[in-house]
Amino acid sequence: MHPMLNVAVKAARRAGSVIQRASLNLDAVRVERKKHNDFVTEVDRAAEESIIASILEAYPKHAILAEESGAKGIGSSEYEWIIDPIDGTTNFLHGHPQYAISIALAHKGQVQQAVVFDPNRNDLFTASRGVGAFLNDRRIRVSKRFMMNECVIATGFPVSDQSYIDQYLGMLKDVLAKSAGVRREGAASLDLCNVACGRVEGFWELNLKPWDIAAGSLIVQEAGGIVTDLSGEQGWLESGDIVAANPKVLAQLLHMLAPHIGK
Repeated sequence: MHPMLNVAVKAARRAGSVIQRASLNLDAVRVERKKHNDFVTEVDRAAEESIIASILEAYPKHAILAEESGAKGIGSSEYEWIIDPIDGTTNFLHGHPQYAISIALAHKGQVQQAVVFDPNRNDLFTASRGVGAFLNDRRIRVSKRFMMNECVIATGFPVSDQSYIDQYLGMLKDVLAKSAGVRREGAASLDLCNVACGRVEGFWELNLKPWDIAAGSLIVQEAGGIVTDLSGEQGWLESGDIVAANPKVLAQLLHMLAPHIGK
């Protein structure tokens, strides 16, 4: 395992312990509302502080981009860690066991190392660029299914920003009509990992943040999948509009989404 990936794994497991201890007494967790349907808890902040401390102990000059504490040292280093301490905070608050820690390391703007840790299932997804993607040290690959009526597609509903809800519902209607089903589980990092290990054939979502998708996207790519924006280009990390799928499904999914872009 690459030394930088090893640091990320240790940081993710340490944060997972913080989160799972708190999950035993959710009624005691303090919650703040950042905006409509966008919550942050003291557990998010504690987990994020734990991750950052682990990383900076090993690499004190690296930059940090984290969901709760923002950007630190951006522009001062070629290395940038992109961190979501709890992807799926709403699920966590409701005791719904679908959330994860997401940690990515970018070098000169390109993600090179990725960890997504699901502390409920003890599932550790990892990837290093050019080396492959793994689930608990076992190599994973995207699904080989390509007939859309046999494919399950994952997505995420607009919650905090509903200005594009009509556009999204048009996409959802078409995908539902042509696929074997759509799943909405509330944690984009795990949705991407589910594409990577073949549990679903594709995923799309709009208006995400870099910490939601940076790690999971590399895991998909290293598992043989393709990640694009809604136009089939590479602007997904900047726009937050992302489509990920196995190579045979991607074009079909993009074709279904295309009529609704910009509506």
